[in-house]
Amino acid sequence: MYTYKTALKKAFPCTIPVLTGYLFIGIAFGVMYAEKGYSFLWAALMSLLVYAGSGQYLAVNFFVPGISFVQVIFMTLMVNIRHIFYGISLLDKFNDMGKRKWYMVFSLTDETYSLLCTTRIPEGVDEKKFLFCIAVLDQCYWIIGSVIGGIAKSVLPFNAEGIEFAMTALFVVIFIEQWMEIRNRIPSLIGIASAVICLQIFGSANFILPTMLLIVAVLFVGKKRLDEGVDLSCR
Repeated sequence: MYTYKTALKKAFPCTIPVLTGYLFIGIAFGVMYAEKGYSFLWAALMSLLVYAGSGQYLAVNFFVPGISFVQVIFMTLMVNIRHIFYGISLLDKFNDMGKRKWYMVFSLTDETYSLLCTTRIPEGVDEKKFLFCIAVLDQCYWIIGSVIGGIAKSVLPFNAEGIEFAMTALFVVIFIEQWMEIRNRIPSLIGIASAVICLQIFGSANFILPTMLLIVAVLFVGKKRLDEGVDLSCR
């Protein structure tokens, strides 16, 4: 009989890279939130109910006068638009998870997505419970980091300038790891080229959505050629 205890034990070693990353970027978020005068409890609550990674970093700037609700919705959508494409590739896998699929959709961060797509299911473990445990562990790491950061900033005043770069650094590390593991790097090069082109055309404030659309268009048109030697799905 497969149990959650067994799945949790098997999932934890797979999430250690995310643990090390999420603790630091979670701490960075907690520090940024505390700088706005909020208790670490609010940081923990936001990480529990929102859990949007880079979206939470952006949200710190929403707690200032002059930011409208429409701006909040639009900016959050632009930052997290990539999750739509993540979710599409995991539709079949999540549909088989019953009520747990709603949490799996909610908890689909960049790092969790990477683990769900690349981690092999150990023998003697139920796949659905294993994947669920990965998602839960990752969010726990983020919440713990947020709490530590919020408390640290409240107790030990220090200059936190530039700490928001922790999220960017994590994305770079994830990209490098995937670059080293895959054989066909054409999709990665397409992503880089698309980002550079859209950055030059639309500017740093508006290039994310055009970049995602351009990447999808290029991959769709060249799918037959790219299918050879690369798996574009997460099944």
